[in-house]
Amino acid sequence: MVTRPASCHPAVASTDVLWRERPADTLLHRLRAAAVRGLGEAVHISRRIACEAAAIGPSTRRGRRFGAMGEASVICFPPAAIFNERFIEIGDDTLVGPLVTLSVGMVADQQMLTPSVLRIGNRCVIGRASAIVAHLSIDIGDDVWTGHHVYITDQNHDVRDVTVPIGRQWMTERPVSIGEGSWLGHGVVVLPGARLGRHVVIGANSVVSGEIPDYSLAAGNPARIIRSHAPE
Repeated sequence: MVTRPASCHPAVASTDVLWRERPADTLLHRLRAAAVRGLGEAVHISRRIACEAAAIGPSTRRGRRFGAMGEASVICFPPAAIFNERFIEIGDDTLVGPLVTLSVGMVADQQMLTPSVLRIGNRCVIGRASAIVAHLSIDIGDDVWTGHHVYITDQNHDVRDVTVPIGRQWMTERPVSIGEGSWLGHGVVVLPGARLGRHVVIGANSVVSGEIPDYSLAAGNPARIIRSHAPE
């Protein structure tokens, strides 16, 4: 058995994997290794087939629940949470990554004030593990792309009544709009009342709650305009 160096911390190197004696190169060992490799490849192939088969598109049963889902749009498998789809409209050629939440209202089958609450335009890309949580109105224009783990909402907790726990206070809602051609970096949070113009860039991990004009690059918490890239 190979001896593990004293300087190797167990949190860095697993004794079961890195510091075990290599098995003898026998026919049985080679057959076993080939079987393990084959099984691993089969798992990857099965996962790819399952993801393709379970994706949500305009012609699937789940896709037909949406208020609208345009041609060639797809929601990758697995989604995180999707409910009240009839109040969600998605344009053409839009890609929604895996583990994304698209929700309207607080609970499934909730009746909303308008027939369209969450609107995502054409040719958009919503990054992996992002969440768009709508209650009043969220409008995402054409060609908007986001990084992973982006959070967009039009509702927030109120804090005005100090005699009531924040989680029990009535929610405040303000519409959110994101202009066409914009890019939201990894981890961006868009809060109620945010209004992003066209071709806006929001830096990673920024928090947006106000108005960002067309052709602006903004970053920070709260997001502030760093520069403009408006055409001359």
